[in-house]
Amino acid sequence: MGEVSKKERKHKVHVLYDIEAQVPAFYTVTTASKHDSTAMCSIHYELNAYYIFDRAYDSFKELYRIHLTDSFFVVRLKYTMVKWKRRIPKNALTDAEVKMTGYLSEKKYPESFRLIRYYDEEDDREFTFLTNTTHISALNIANLYKKRWLVEYSSNG
Repeated sequence: MGEVSKKERKHKVHVLYDIEAQVPAFYTVTTASKHDSTAMCSIHYELNAYYIFDRAYDSFKELYRIHLTDSFFVVRLKYTMVKWKRRIPKNALTDAEVKMTGYLSEKKYPESFRLIRYYDEEDDREFTFLTNTTHISALNIANLYKKRWLVEYSSNG
């Protein structure tokens, strides 16, 4: 049998963590070469649940499936996905309704998103999020994403 290269041995574990029960609710393992968003189609989305994703989980088709389930998502946005028409001050919090304009993107997610831009003074970093959640504040959306970091840190440590 031939030797397996280092690249072929690398894998990613995608974990859906239940914050209330403080246990993993779902996990799947993919090869490192597979895009993170491919794991989204394996998740069984529950009614009225919140799903917090990092920026690699950018499948608009799957985000729309969450929306149709009457659940909520927050996903950190890739900067290349949105073009800003004006520069917003460094520590301002932006909260706006946006819609996909590309033909394929609009077919995958035909409704509006909420776009939130947040400056984290503690880490001196700016974050941009997309969400379908309209009933909580922009600051609460940013705090939900921060809680995702705690899950990631605890699973890495």
